[in-house]
Amino acid sequence: MTDTTAAVAGPAAEGSLTASQPRLKQKYNDEIKKALLEEFGYVNVNQIPRLVKVVVNTGVGEAARDSKVIDGAVDDLTKITGQKPIVTKARKSIAQFKLREGQPIGAHVTLRGDRAWEFLDRLVSLALPRIRDFRGLSGKQFDGTGNYTFGLQEQSVFHEIDQDRIDRVRGFDITVVTTAKTDAEGRALLKAIGFPFRNEDAQA
Repeated sequence: MTDTTAAVAGPAAEGSLTASQPRLKQKYNDEIKKALLEEFGYVNVNQIPRLVKVVVNTGVGEAARDSKVIDGAVDDLTKITGQKPIVTKARKSIAQFKLREGQPIGAHVTLRGDRAWEFLDRLVSLALPRIRDFRGLSGKQFDGTGNYTFGLQEQSVFHEIDQDRIDRVRGFDITVVTTAKTDAEGRALLKAIGFPFRNEDAQA
């Protein structure tokens, strides 16, 4: 199996990567760091933006009425990320929403290190191209300090999800946290990684 295949094969292939870096991480070290250094003229290599973590989150509003919904969300997140999610619970009761303190309202996973690189590789190489009528990601969803959040409307774009076993359509928010100081630096890093930003947003 080639390095490229192993890197995008999914969480189950993690063991095959123990002897080498994930493909995208290797590309970052070999090519992207140098390109960013030249583009922004950093005087110290420690200034070059790098990936810190990836957070994948899903909210489950109807979990308050159907406990099986949160189980489905946890199962989907586990398959997609290869890591057990943390269940998000309500911090206080809200009567009008029939929400009780401590009730499950969602789930999230925080990926770091090689797991984060492997997830991003699968995301840009396999998942995003499967979105119907996909025209690229908006370049306007950075937070002002180089971190990027965007949403996916359904889990079926991930090849780890069995289309015939989807209990219900659920969306996810994905946040990519970097060490970039500006949105321009964060955008340059993610674009080099393979994020397909729309042309009209490229200079936004």
